[in-house]
Amino acid sequence: MDEIIFDENEDWEKRILCSDESCIGTIGPDGRCKECGKVYEGELPAGHGEGTSQPAEAQEQEPAVIEADAEDSGDDWGKRVLCSDEACIGVIGPDGKCKECGKPLK
Repeated sequence: MDEIIFDENEDWEKRILCSDESCIGTIGPDGRCKECGKVYEGELPAGHGEGTSQPAEAQEQEPAVIEADAEDSGDDWGKRVLCSDEACIGVIGPDGKCKECGKPLK
């Protein structure tokens, strides 16, 4: 199990969550989500982003976008069959059962 180390300088009570409810990111000093890059929908509190512990060059970085080409991956990404249980994240294996929960396809 990995140990989680929290930044002691970050004030967890003052962080602002991304406007996109599907995103897990927080709003950075530039008014954009650190995770997805979306601009915050709303008014930022006065002083947001002042006194951050990040160096200036880290604040200016654009979020990395990684695009995987399904055809180059070699794992038949487009041919996978998702588990019939919508709450499960698994895919159906060669035995006809979900690799994650074991539930049969139908």
